[in-house]
Amino acid sequence: MHAFPDSATIERRVLFLTDEQTNAIQEMAKTKLESKIVTYYEGSRQDSVLGYVFFGTETVRTKPATFMTVLQADGSINYVEILAFYEPMDYLPIPKWFTQFIGKSMDQALWPRRGIHNVSGATLSVRAITFSVRKVLATYEIAIRKES
Repeated sequence: MHAFPDSATIERRVLFLTDEQTNAIQEMAKTKLESKIVTYYEGSRQDSVLGYVFFGTETVRTKPATFMTVLQADGSINYVEILAFYEPMDYLPIPKWFTQFIGKSMDQALWPRRGIHNVSGATLSVRAITFSVRKVLATYEIAIRKES
């Protein structure tokens, strides 16, 4: 899957979060950031932003999983994709499960068992993916959208 059309210009961006931004993101996401340095990619065409791509790695049970979260220009989720998953594949939700993130923004329903369906046998994966997405959305809200 391509995050942006072939004609898009893709720029690597790096955020150096302040203590205030870090605290606000953690409060909004209800989870801890591992670093105050956030790297993401911005896709644009001419003078308009097409969207943003973030990569994140979370420990699911005992091993890491790496996710790609693609946001549309308005900050809503375009899609979420697993890039690497080192736990047994039985712990990974089926591809259709990921479609429930499409179009979502940060809100109180973006939690497992609320607006995100839990998956029997993959509870820790669901939690890790959802928390990773919440960090991305909170980072966008606090450090990217407010700076635009």
